[in-house]
Amino acid sequence: MANPENRPGGSERPAQSGDRPAPGDITINQPDVTAEVTDCFEAYDNALIANDVAALDRWFWTAPQAVRYGLGEELYGHDAIAQHRRNHPGVIRGPLTRQTIATFGTDMAIVCAEFDENGRVGRQTQTWIRRPEGWRIVCGHVSIR
Repeated sequence: MANPENRPGGSERPAQSGDRPAPGDITINQPDVTAEVTDCFEAYDNALIANDVAALDRWFWTAPQAVRYGLGEELYGHDAIAQHRRNHPGVIRGPLTRQTIATFGTDMAIVCAEFDENGRVGRQTQTWIRRPEGWRIVCGHVSIR
């Protein structure tokens, strides 16, 4: 059995009343949450195409644990992601060709999208969480096939 808390010889602690939902006890793709994440992802993508650096900075979680893997870079922490954006000439790519959003409960989502990249398939995956300031990307990954 997994030992998520890294306690020697320990095992998963039993869920306490009010501690967290039972495994599997979350609503997947709740329509209002899916709509919120869809709106945020579309706003992020519009900022990406417009190279709106200030908006792109706001969409990423402001924390050292934020991660972005690009086509030629591995960025760890919001500061590194923001610096990359300031020094990056912007994105030129074709339109999105596919988008899949899965939400888990009311505060977490995964967005997967494909786009045309000069006849090749571009892919991006983002993990989003709801923070007090709104939805933020905690991890993003872009690749081309």
